[in-house]
Amino acid sequence: MRIGAIEAGGTKFVCGIGNDRGEIAESISFPTGDPQTTLGRVIAYFKEKQADAIGIGSFGPIDIRKDSPTYGYVTTTPKPGWGNFDFLGTLRREFPVPFGWDTDVNAAAFGEATWGAARGLGSCLYYTVGTGVGIGVYSEGKLVHGLIHPEGGHVLTRRHPDDDFAGACPFHGDCLEGMASGPALEKRWQVKGHELPADHPAWEIEAFYLAQSIAGAILLLSPEKVILGGGVMQQAQLYPLIREAVKRNLNGYLNAGAILEQIDDYIVPPGLGQQAGLCGALALGLSALRNQA
Repeated sequence: MRIGAIEAGGTKFVCGIGNDRGEIAESISFPTGDPQTTLGRVIAYFKEKQADAIGIGSFGPIDIRKDSPTYGYVTTTPKPGWGNFDFLGTLRREFPVPFGWDTDVNAAAFGEATWGAARGLGSCLYYTVGTGVGIGVYSEGKLVHGLIHPEGGHVLTRRHPDDDFAGACPFHGDCLEGMASGPALEKRWQVKGHELPADHPAWEIEAFYLAQSIAGAILLLSPEKVILGGGVMQQAQLYPLIREAVKRNLNGYLNAGAILEQIDDYIVPPGLGQQAGLCGALALGLSALRNQA
């Protein structure tokens, strides 16, 4: 069994081949350019791989409603050339195999629930904090979609008292993504996040915004695990800051040992590491193949 996987990010694409145990045998990555060039490289990669199914976890927003005439499209993204583009249809015309299709963060949540930090649990949240901020929701053993799909990176935030940054989101200004994404860090501090020292005040402000969202999501969705990934979360000093801020925000209201006593094991990095997104796409492809069978 050979399953194709595509982690389609706003900055880069990662394509790979894996198996039903979540093992990636090989992969390639390249920058995300215009759709024709980018998918041309995707098609060329998979032409010789003989995949039995392909899973795609894509940056969004995307249309995941199977009864919609634009199912498989990237929709209102500000990324040049990708708005209202038929991503899934382009690949379906090249490869007559089952396809799994979901957001990149839902895919990562699915991968973590299948093989990673949330394996054996019925629910988890997956945050990616990087070029954008996205939240994948896995609840009661399945991915959550609803009207469109969760877009938790664009929830409104309460402003940090020492922060007068206007925000970087082109749609909402100071939403979570506008305040806590990688580009927001760079625009606010005039350097890339990885260039800031670990004791810089940027990280306490970053933790303030992320913890606000996480506390709200815990109250709303009651996940059994919260997983934080993405480029910004490569800053290890963020985890203890976020955990403590979440506990302050909840203020003892939730009588759960996972939060009150074991929060280091509750808010965690991806169990699949940097391969969470690609393994998630692999899980989507495997699910599509099994559903067809």
